Amino acid sequence: MDFRIIQKRGIWLSISTAMFIIFGLAIIVWGLKFGIDFTGGSILEVKFNKNRTEVTAIQAKLNDLNLGSLTVQPVGESNISLRFQNSTKEKHDETIKRLNELANPGAKDKEQNLVEELRYDSVGPSIGAELKSKAVNAIFWVFIMIVIYISIAFHKVSKPVASWKYGISALLAMFHDVIITIGVFAVLGKYFGVEINTPFVAAVLTVLGYSIHDTIVVFDRIRENLPKSDKDFEGTVNASLNQTLGRSINTSLTVLLTLVAIIIFGGESVRSFALALTVGIFIGTYSSIFVASPLLVVWEKIGKK
Repeated sequence: MDFRIIQKRGIWLSISTAMFIIFGLAIIVWGLKFGIDFTGGSILEVKFNKNRTEVTAIQAKLNDLNLGSLTVQPVGESNISLRFQNSTKEKHDETIKRLNELANPGAKDKEQNLVEELRYDSVGPSIGAELKSKAVNAIFWVFIMIVIYISIAFHKVSKPVASWKYGISALLAMFHDVIITIGVFAVLGKYFGVEINTPFVAAVLTVLGYSIHDTIVVFDRIRENLPKSDKDFEGTVNASLNQTLGRSINTSLTVLLTLVAIIIFGGESVRSFALALTVGIFIGTYSSIFVASPLLVVWEKIGKK
């Protein structure tokens, strides 16, 4: 049984447009909550060798150090991750000292360290600004190179839709995926304090690659069917979508199940990365089926007029 996906393209494109506007506005109004990779600051992760101190107690103990935007998060069973803006060697040493005091209340033996430093990363504001600029450039050039690649790969397809229109349709679908993925994190940053760092950029680039991979599979099937199809362009595109639908859904579903497992059972350090991939791959699969191919038919209808 063939699903009438293309014939109902108005519904799918309306849903996509609504999501694009909503999450685009979220980016404009709320912006993104940038982590220390982009704003500058420090991450300190420590392990409590005995009972881990409560987050509220740590925050109260470090409050008068003026660390700036202090965030304390439990990691695993015994670790604590601290993120803060203002960092010097003195403040770092004092932080470790106070954490030891919390782990050793009233202890006389000051040499007994029940807090083990596992990680300490510091990023300056200038480096953070440079990372932000490079991240935007990387995403921009990925867009450009993918459009060029698709235009070349489909250069022999000229009727009824020119090859460059395949590239533009894929570009619009990818732009749709990126805006919605980033918009979701704007909402998460506003209401749940979720920050974005360099792994988020890697996730967005991965989403772009995954999205275009799915789209090219569908486009390639359209290219194969065009010379031998006795249907019009709309019917040929719909038949091609139905032929690749099962593959697209099954492939995405297996990836999404793995990512959901990472979100639930993985550590704090990979959770945001996995969440970005989950959102992006879900939206990317949707756009490959319900956005990119319907846009080709829209191009064809416009060309007839």
